[in-house]
Amino acid sequence: MSKYVKQLITEHYRRRLQGVDSAVLVNVIGLDANRTRRLRKELAERNIHLMVVKNTLAARAFRGTPLERAFENITGPTAICWGGEDIVSLTKEVVRFAKDENFAPFSTKGGVLEGEPLTPQQVEEISKWPSRQELLAQLAARLMGPASTLMSALAGPGSTLAGQLKQLAEGEKTGAEGESGASGAGSS
Repeated sequence: MSKYVKQLITEHYRRRLQGVDSAVLVNVIGLDANRTRRLRKELAERNIHLMVVKNTLAARAFRGTPLERAFENITGPTAICWGGEDIVSLTKEVVRFAKDENFAPFSTKGGVLEGEPLTPQQVEEISKWPSRQELLAQLAARLMGPASTLMSALAGPGSTLAGQLKQLAEGEKTGAEGESGASGAGSS
């Protein structure tokens, strides 16, 4: 491959992954064309991109970026996956496909999370973390818990007081009706 072609490929990698700070490296060697197409289609439906790269050119392209350390100890054919909502959703999908026998021998080779390299075991561990939406739901529940307790504490005595005032008002109303009924009977 000529130097000019290598520069073009390197620049393509750099442009394509500009702004990406987390990715997962995978092995797609051994997948036939139909399974590769199906894998790419299913990943694309989840806004996840897959690109086969040449390791030496990728390492050159990502020098000085958060993806640089992903290619430190990678050997053999490699593809890079990026996208999704966040790194957790990305790893969940990649690990799910890696465990699916329909896509064998697709597997994880590692990755990078905000500049820190990841082993295949760490990628699988991250896939077990709660997603961003799950974390937001947990946070909302924790924030709503004390507020709900406070509202219950404030509403309890208030409703008791309201009930007592209602009873007093009804008692006065019943007493007033009883007096007017007794005076009306005596005047006839």
